Amino acid sequence: MAQGPALVCRLLASSVSVAHKAGKIIRDVMQKGDLGIIEKGENDLQTEADRSAQRCIVASFKNLYPNVNIVAEEVDKVSQNMDVPADWLITDLDPKILDLECPKSLLDVTEDQVTIWVDPLDGTSEFTKGLIDHVTILIGVCVNDEAVAGVIYQPFWQNHGRALWGLVGSGVGGFELKEPPQTKKVYVTTRSHYDKAIEQFIDGLKPCEVIRVGGAGNKVLYILEGKAHAYVYPSAGCKRWDTAAPEAVLRAAGGELTDVHGNKYSYSKENEKDPLNKDGVFATAPSYNHTEFMKLIIDIQSKM
Repeated sequence: MAQGPALVCRLLASSVSVAHKAGKIIRDVMQKGDLGIIEKGENDLQTEADRSAQRCIVASFKNLYPNVNIVAEEVDKVSQNMDVPADWLITDLDPKILDLECPKSLLDVTEDQVTIWVDPLDGTSEFTKGLIDHVTILIGVCVNDEAVAGVIYQPFWQNHGRALWGLVGSGVGGFELKEPPQTKKVYVTTRSHYDKAIEQFIDGLKPCEVIRVGGAGNKVLYILEGKAHAYVYPSAGCKRWDTAAPEAVLRAAGGELTDVHGNKYSYSKENEKDPLNKDGVFATAPSYNHTEFMKLIIDIQSKM
């Protein structure tokens, strides 16, 4: 009897389908005009789009995969309410993803090994300011410690959205992977958390150009689309839900994402209680040597 698609492929296929729906929810909130902004803390906003998109994503996964652990950014009662409209429960699986050949190392993964990290709206600060091109939805599928599959969804791309996906060991889709410039060194970093310490750190790397944009997912898109060689964020601040999906897509494309020491972050369910990426985020394009780049980073750090 023939087996169906492996669990990891089904989870990625679900991620693409549910991201499309969550993206529509976000566009609808923006079109309505009342964003329902709540301040969770300093420089930490939440909107109706965050809450509703998360409810759609989490409820859909819980419905299809009841034993998978899900860690989502929003923890308030409204965001945790899984009593959602029927059309928010997405059961469709993207057929292109189901046709992928699953890497042998992931064929026998079971639900209890999986943690899905969800940022329902990455770039909320930018969203509230109308900088909608910075906004993404992030769904990262992690097996034990590792981010192995993910979706970076742009809700406002060409007014209807697009899903960029990756499966480590299989490849990427939904976009055209491009090389960064050969004639100049370009780094991308934070827009809303930029300070003198970050500026001095990046200056020490002597880039030709520094691009400041919102959202961890958006920054990794700059790498994937050939607009930057590396994403440099030498501070704590990002959480695992910010980096799980981007790391998976970037690794599937041949790039890398680590902390300041060159170590990968763990995405196991044990990190739910303390999801902070304490040692910064450093990501590189497939053609940009991550090991050599991290030697530069460590050298700069030793001088500060």
